[in-house]
Amino acid sequence: MDKQQVLNFFFKRRSIRKYKDMDVSQEDIDIILRAAMSAPSAGNQQPWHFIVVDDRQKMKEITKYHPYSSMLNTAPKCIIVAGDVSSQRHEGYWVQDCAAATQNMLLAIAQLGLGGVWLGVHPRKEREEAIRKIFNIPDHIVPFAIVAIGVPDEEKGPSDRYNPERVHVNTW
Repeated sequence: MDKQQVLNFFFKRRSIRKYKDMDVSQEDIDIILRAAMSAPSAGNQQPWHFIVVDDRQKMKEITKYHPYSSMLNTAPKCIIVAGDVSSQRHEGYWVQDCAAATQNMLLAIAQLGLGGVWLGVHPRKEREEAIRKIFNIPDHIVPFAIVAIGVPDEEKGPSDRYNPERVHVNTW
């Protein structure tokens, strides 16, 4: 793999919000979850849990509480990413750990030729409580994000967002 191919791996990941009326295979979901669980975590505590959702009614219910989730009306699946705060060895790092897992999921989704988008839940308490209620999530588990997944019904080319003005060397 040459250096441009390495960059293209990342540039391919785009937020896809429109999906075809086609399902996502269990094999692809398994790959996405394996990618998520290979993310780094503080002290290797791996605080994440995942809820794979294909229940249309539950996905529709999410849209009542999450203002940016209308794509769940057409996405065949979504995955709820949540963090277990009861077993923290490194308090507060579950957020970064779940973010790394979510990013790995999005990269895997793109490499599989699927589309996905990250819907933030944490730290919005009203979203956390709604997701907790819809999915019967225990109090020690905090809903972090929702990732919509489907076969893309929109095309977005690679995006290189490099901005040298955001790079500082040795000092600000």
